[in-house]
Amino acid sequence: MNEQSGRPDPQEVSAITLQHYSDRAQSFWNGTREHDVSQNIACLLRHIESAPPFAILDLGCGPGRDLKTFSDLGHAAVGLDGSDVFAQMARDHAGCEVWRQDFLQLHLPAMRFDGIFANASLFHVPSADLPRVLKQLHAALKQRGVLFSSNPRGGGQEGWHHGRYGVYHELPAWGRFMSDAGFVELEHYYRPTGAPPEQQAWLASAWRKA
Repeated sequence: MNEQSGRPDPQEVSAITLQHYSDRAQSFWNGTREHDVSQNIACLLRHIESAPPFAILDLGCGPGRDLKTFSDLGHAAVGLDGSDVFAQMARDHAGCEVWRQDFLQLHLPAMRFDGIFANASLFHVPSADLPRVLKQLHAALKQRGVLFSSNPRGGGQEGWHHGRYGVYHELPAWGRFMSDAGFVELEHYYRPTGAPPEQQAWLASAWRKA
């Protein structure tokens, strides 16, 4: 922690969280490769207004499960992950270009992507750094491009949990971050679909670059 501000040190957040994933890369892949996120993928794709194939950035692509899906659908998909291990796994699995970049030190081309798919990734960004990161994503989207995000829900809790840094947003707070970064909401929903509200642990939402 920064002793003067009380905010987490970004380098520490990245280093520890990424090491957590790298150390467990194969078990993470084994546990998530069959997860069905087709609802989330469809949400992003249906809101993109340009003609396919779309230029898609899979932000926090992990071992490449969804990156491969986008590629198999015919889109020009690029992955990004902060873990060297995940980035190589994604290249091998999806056969796509994958950038090894830390979320807190992004270097993205301007107006490159029709859509950005941030599935279970942006909640790792400390709230103090989130406005800057969202503006970088906004700049990387083409005009009227779409950012999809899915994050575990909470009441604003922030900190370390089982070796990973996380921020657990509810919709009003998440919406303020997004609108302040220049996005307008297209839709939101809670997952898993059909579960009682208290068991819907994930907030999914789609946003257009204004």
